[in-house]
Amino acid sequence: MLFRRLLLAALLFATSPAFAAELLGQGVGIQDGDTLTLLTPERRQVRVRLYGIDAPESRQPYGTRAQQELSALVFRKQVRVTVEDTDHYGRTVGRIWAGSLDVNAELVRRGAAWVYRQYNRDPMLPPLEAEDRQAKRGLWALPAGEQVQPWVWRRNGGRATATAQPSAAGRAGLRRPPAALPA
Repeated sequence: MLFRRLLLAALLFATSPAFAAELLGQGVGIQDGDTLTLLTPERRQVRVRLYGIDAPESRQPYGTRAQQELSALVFRKQVRVTVEDTDHYGRTVGRIWAGSLDVNAELVRRGAAWVYRQYNRDPMLPPLEAEDRQAKRGLWALPAGEQVQPWVWRRNGGRATATAQPSAAGRAGLRRPPAALPA
């Protein structure tokens, strides 16, 4: 019983945020608005996905601009990554710091990324997004039809909406009679 308690205490201690893994390095590549390549002092390249946010895809409206925003913040700069997880593509998922600047939050603050609510646990990010929407900053200045969440864009194969499917009546060749014209 005592062994189990000590083991549990050790696990909680080792996984607390104060002891989260950190990476240091230089931003040497920007894949899109929420993914970068970090070059560590050991000359190891690490692909890092920014935690808690999702930026427009490259071919999506505002995608190129989101990539430029991330580049302006981290490219050829020394950054620190607080590692949160590893995603299903094997990328390190983390919060990026350029000096004292929280890059993840800054991208949301600039309107260059959505809060990725499915994965985000940071209560500070949603209010930043709400403020940007209200101020029509960044991607929120786009027409409403172009403000498509990246996860929806990916799910729909790179389109704003799913391709409309004909109704059962349309597939069967059935049509409604034409409306009567006014006399």
